[in-house]
Amino acid sequence: MNSLRTEKLRAFIKSPDTAVLIKNEINVGYFSGFHHSEGVFLLTSDKAYLLVDFRYFEAAQKFAVGCEVICFKKLISDISEILKKECVTKIVAEADTFTVAENDLYKEHFAEKGIEFYCDTALDKAVSNIRIIKDKSEFDKILKAQQIAERAYNEVLNYIKPGVSERKIAVEFEYLMKQYGAERVSFDLITITGSKTSLPHGVPSDDVVKSGDLFTMDFGAVYDGYHSDTTRTVAVNFATDEQREIYNIVLKAQLAVLDEVKAGKTCSEIDKIARDIITEAGYGECFGHSTGHGVGLEIHELPNVSPRGEIILEDGMVITDEPGIYLPKKFGVRIEDMLYVTEKGYNNFVSLPKELIIL
Repeated sequence: MNSLRTEKLRAFIKSPDTAVLIKNEINVGYFSGFHHSEGVFLLTSDKAYLLVDFRYFEAAQKFAVGCEVICFKKLISDISEILKKECVTKIVAEADTFTVAENDLYKEHFAEKGIEFYCDTALDKAVSNIRIIKDKSEFDKILKAQQIAERAYNEVLNYIKPGVSERKIAVEFEYLMKQYGAERVSFDLITITGSKTSLPHGVPSDDVVKSGDLFTMDFGAVYDGYHSDTTRTVAVNFATDEQREIYNIVLKAQLAVLDEVKAGKTCSEIDKIARDIITEAGYGECFGHSTGHGVGLEIHELPNVSPRGEIILEDGMVITDEPGIYLPKKFGVRIEDMLYVTEKGYNNFVSLPKELIIL
């Protein structure tokens, strides 16, 4: 799979005297297969190199795929030697990764060697367009991450009781995911109760669960570099009529998105489906975030399923479906699935029930 990714990136190289330099750590891992280094990925018209320092050299030799692994002593100088050997006179780098100071340093160094160095946002866009389509191996890793997260979720439900703190539940949740095979959690877990559920990204504290609370969990696991992302809202002991009403509106919006997701739809079209249902119910001002986002090597990546989302869904994209309603100082509800887009619809990574659970 890495060779296919490399060939897609090589299409960006317009002439044999040009090379591409990838410095973003996540992108380096994506193209080299080695996800744990501060090195760089260098691609010429016919060869690929992964340059790492001594700390990562042995591991990189074991895990890197489709590239020559080089242990660098002085990174810029070692890149120059490779470019000289490959008869390269131009090197293009990611614009988002290099600081102004780094850009100036590289430009000056390579100019002395007769090599033109420049950063180009077109390269960043090309990389994003390659990464946005997930292959079978990526699908499998995201699914495994999701399965780990779900196993932990099903157990952590037993800990959500009156008197237990949000923080304790978060700690137990993270422990369970790691116990079941997660490298780490996808992000700082959101395990919040009561009025704090009106905060889309509330932070767990020593606040304790109370009878009659809604309890929101936004959670994910990382497996072999790939993330999962799911949200569920449950009720503790009982749910009020108002809580049930809001929950059912959100669920209706979330399910309506599932009815329409498929390749060929624009992200803004998908967002509008959920937003219209919530707005027509009178809660449009209480849904202030996007309906979804891409997931993969990063927890938030393209495409953005938002009112301004112009990207057209394609077979192989991964998106979330997570509408919500948040009533300030009262409570909030969010329901989130993670979907693999196909020509005819989607495959849902999430197998958890969505009907309101009363614990």
